[in-house]
Amino acid sequence: MNTIRRHLAHGRHLDLGHRSVLMGILNVTPDSFSDGGLFSTVDVALEQAARMVGEGASIVDVGGESTRPGAPPVDSFEEQRRILPVIEALAGRGDCLISVDTYRADTARLAVAAGAHIINDVTGLSREPELARVASETGAGLVIMHTGRGRSKRPDVVEDQFAFLNGALDIARAAGVDPASILLDAGFGFAKETPEENLDLMARFEELHALGFPLVVGTSRKRFIGWITGRDAADRDAGTAATSVILRLKGAAVFRVHDVAMNRDALAVADAMMAREAALEAP
Repeated sequence: MNTIRRHLAHGRHLDLGHRSVLMGILNVTPDSFSDGGLFSTVDVALEQAARMVGEGASIVDVGGESTRPGAPPVDSFEEQRRILPVIEALAGRGDCLISVDTYRADTARLAVAAGAHIINDVTGLSREPELARVASETGAGLVIMHTGRGRSKRPDVVEDQFAFLNGALDIARAAGVDPASILLDAGFGFAKETPEENLDLMARFEELHALGFPLVVGTSRKRFIGWITGRDAADRDAGTAATSVILRLKGAAVFRVHDVAMNRDALAVADAMMAREAALEAP
């Protein structure tokens, strides 16, 4: 497997290829669906970030607004109040890459100034397209996520991925975003109306490589895993690890997860399997 380098803010980079990359979820919110209120102070958030890095996370993804369906919105001032002190403190430690989970251009700009390396937009540039300009001007990595929220979707799950993500890529190109800074996220759980739709997306995941960018997945503790396993949100980490392995074998590169240690071990097995297969196929 060839190494693919992504260019990030502050002169950093992310190499993707032979080993899975783990992005630990750090929700600095009172109301996220599985961990709301657990890490809502700076000290506790930093302890959790240190724990995730110690367990193998290369990236910590800091979010200040819940994206669960029906969550009350917060304004940009409150979002920034929650996340900027955490990002600044993480940047001062320097032991991980920092991603900011936001769709707001002003929040993204301030987060990168505070030390974030990556902007993770769960609206795929559909809410505030000017966020692409922030990524271009700051040199930040940009994760563009597929979502079905607030629009009509195409009946075919992969056709809708291509239509939405190609439109978002057009926005990024027009803003001057470096293609070598872009990653794409299939958006598991974001207005995928049924568990079967998420499973169809998993089954056909390899088709997304035709888009030409490294792929991020965020299945962690999602509702469709609960439908399969019968588990509540906080008890879905084993099911999450199973999806991580499946998607790694289908070529996903970055895994956004709550439980870093469990997914690290599961993905280490997948990585070893892929390496052995490559060795056996070599002349």
